[in-house]
Amino acid sequence: MDPENIGFGKYFSDHMFIADYKNGKWDDMCIVPYDKIPFSPSVSVMHYGQAIFEGMKAYRSDNGETFLFRPLDNFKRINISAERIAMPPIPRDVFMNGLIELVKLDRDWIPDVDGSSLYIRPLYIATDEYIGVKPSDNYKLIIITAPVGRYYNEPVKVLVETKFIRAVEGGVGYVKASGNYGRSLYPTKLAQQKGYQQIIWTDARHHRYMEESGTMNVMFVIGDTLVTPPLGDTILAGITRDSVLTLARDWGMKVEERKISVDELIEAHGKGILKEVFGTGTAATIANISLFGFEDKQYPLPPITGSLFSAKVAKELDGIRKGNIRDKHNWTYKI
Repeated sequence: MDPENIGFGKYFSDHMFIADYKNGKWDDMCIVPYDKIPFSPSVSVMHYGQAIFEGMKAYRSDNGETFLFRPLDNFKRINISAERIAMPPIPRDVFMNGLIELVKLDRDWIPDVDGSSLYIRPLYIATDEYIGVKPSDNYKLIIITAPVGRYYNEPVKVLVETKFIRAVEGGVGYVKASGNYGRSLYPTKLAQQKGYQQIIWTDARHHRYMEESGTMNVMFVIGDTLVTPPLGDTILAGITRDSVLTLARDWGMKVEERKISVDELIEAHGKGILKEVFGTGTAATIANISLFGFEDKQYPLPPITGSLFSAKVAKELDGIRKGNIRDKHNWTYKI
């Protein structure tokens, strides 16, 4: 593995944590060498999609210490997802102890390169060997880790999607269900064929209001205000999203969590007050958007510079995550 050219999701660390839920209780918690896991063709996750996951990262400080960023928020969110997908809750000690011991064991896999980290993927799946339609009685929690570089190496171009939908009211858009990502692949593929890297999802009812950008929450700087769509049952409560909004408020920036329409975005662009558009997420952290397309027209955004809010908040988050900046919100967890 070349530390300077790791990419994202191509390499995996030496070990993985596994825990099984059976007979109504959690059992068989262990850390084993990273390897394939055999499954029966009848395993229920393959047929009915009881699969959820989380995304988090471990970082190395300048003096070699290891930090997790807001892991308890990931623990809380995976159980929100579990409840919606009719899966039993994961106890805190099972999740956190397995996570911490795994990272301790494989901490040397954290790259010592700017922009790199150890990505952590908890995966929770149904394992009944049964093809009747019902919630599974047996489940498996797996945590794997992967050294990663930057998710995007340059600002991205996005297409405002007005045909396909990511999430509907009353659905599962607010949880990290695997099916949410599977349904996004075809529309994203079509956008990529048009020269875009990602899409901005709009609401299912009218295709009028912004929701998420690809697998990220999306934010807009309009004038001196940071605007982002409000949380609901169609938008994931991103941990990076919450961190960015918290820092913006700390700095005295005006923040609005409200609906923002395509028309408003285009109008702000025309007036020259649309200063920034960027995505937030664990994988990408801050992903700047260089232009957005709507119907047959493209709308380029101002050049990305270090003076932009997105650049400043990305630098601040990086410093906090690595223990180099005071963490007044107690977000970091030292291993």
